[in-house]
Amino acid sequence: MPARMTTQEVRTFLQEKPGWMVLSTIGRDGYPHSVPLGYFCLGESLYLGCRAGTQKVVNIARNPKVSLMLDSGTTMQDIKGVLIQGHATVHTDPATVLRLSREAARLRGVAEEALPSAPRPGVAYIQVEPHRIISWDYSRADDTH
Repeated sequence: MPARMTTQEVRTFLQEKPGWMVLSTIGRDGYPHSVPLGYFCLGESLYLGCRAGTQKVVNIARNPKVSLMLDSGTTMQDIKGVLIQGHATVHTDPATVLRLSREAARLRGVAEEALPSAPRPGVAYIQVEPHRIISWDYSRADDTH
């Protein structure tokens, strides 16, 4: 059995950004719609950038319950990951999009004078507030079970 990560280990894993986060929404037909997206963390929320009007945005408007999955590793001995179930909100307001674009750039190390000064047209940010977090770390497998 894999070990679970502590709350701090989950935060560190998310901050390290080992890959693309997969967002799953539910389509009109009831099937999951899963796509990889770039992300960043602010406080307890996760933010994913995308284009306004895409299928994931339409799905969230209909049902804000989503899941996010991030994993890393190439062998069973080093796989670890996080599954987050939460409530999504789509932000398209230009002032909010600009603020979030600037935060995302800041977190990527962009110099203050080079931060965006206007929102890019057609951009949206999906904010996910976690409800449940499930984690696994096979590098620390629990052999007692």
